[in-house]
Amino acid sequence: MAATSDYTGDVTVGGPAEVRRLPGLEITKIAVGPMNNNAYLLRDPGSGETLLIDAANEAARLLELVPDGRLDTIVTTHQHGDHWQGLAEVAGQTGAATVAHPLDAGSLPVAPSRLVEDGDTVTVGGARLSVIHLRGHTPGSVALRYDDPEGSTHLFTGDSLFPGGVGNTGGDAEAFATLIDDVEHKLFEAMPDDTWVYPGHGGDTTLGAERSAVPEWRARGW
Repeated sequence: MAATSDYTGDVTVGGPAEVRRLPGLEITKIAVGPMNNNAYLLRDPGSGETLLIDAANEAARLLELVPDGRLDTIVTTHQHGDHWQGLAEVAGQTGAATVAHPLDAGSLPVAPSRLVEDGDTVTVGGARLSVIHLRGHTPGSVALRYDDPEGSTHLFTGDSLFPGGVGNTGGDAEAFATLIDDVEHKLFEAMPDDTWVYPGHGGDTTLGAERSAVPEWRARGW
């Protein structure tokens, strides 16, 4: 795994994970599966509690990341199958609570033990993550926001925001309008430029790196 100071967010399927250590949270990023999905293991260093964002694929590799086999919670960002191929196995082997938005819950292979809405909180030990409902890529897509004690903001966006644009809406103009509105108002207007973005596929970015392009995304319609 990469050392903390070397964290870039650039991982490849079959390659090593990268680890980022914040004051109250440890973030491990790994790429899995044929669609190059990112999965994120969050760990509170004080309590040892852990949370996995998207048990996307390669359950065995995801389980190897879990310290001493302890996984407390799995959050699924949205209903698309490439984000939950490992969910049943990982949840079954660890007994982790499973979390999703109610509008996407019915498509998952494991019925969530907890449903979350916009504004709810998910915890990992002493770390609190705010749930942000982003409609458009799917009806129940969610992002998770973490504000660390030293003032930086970290945002796990699933497939709703990437470097270079918002998530795919399949040419549905109404869905795109809904998604770009939610992303602009709930993310760009609500958080500072140095907010670090951890997407569901590919490399990381910041809101500041993407902010000036939002009008272009809106104009192009995807």
